[in-house]
Amino acid sequence: MGAREKIKLKTDLKAAMRLVSCLLFRYFCSMNHEEIKRYFENNPPPKEVRLTEWANITDTQVFLRSCYSTIRNFNGPIDRCPAWWHLRDFYLLIKKTPQQQSTASEQHASADEAVQNEETKEEEEEKQVKTETAET
Repeated sequence: MGAREKIKLKTDLKAAMRLVSCLLFRYFCSMNHEEIKRYFENNPPPKEVRLTEWANITDTQVFLRSCYSTIRNFNGPIDRCPAWWHLRDFYLLIKKTPQQQSTASEQHASADEAVQNEETKEEEEEKQVKTETAET
């Protein structure tokens, strides 16, 4: 591969990366901050959320108010606002978390049912033993 081909390949790769980046931005940013705000007004998040390994949100309502205020006062394109990216990441996390929580709660419920069934079986066995000893 010659030098010209390498340069063309690098240029094409950079253009492709810019296109992918733009498409991802449009895909993930299809909602604006007002739509996300309405979503959280209708579906309040839990009080505490672990956003990343290094970021725990201890009061989500304070976090949301801070994001909304910062976005509202930001001078410049919205895609350059750090609060917008934090809000977007938080929204995406919350949107995918209920599915995981419902699965976990279903597993928890089925585990509770199994324990209750086991306790019921033990009680029935005890009753049988008592009945048999009373008959003899």
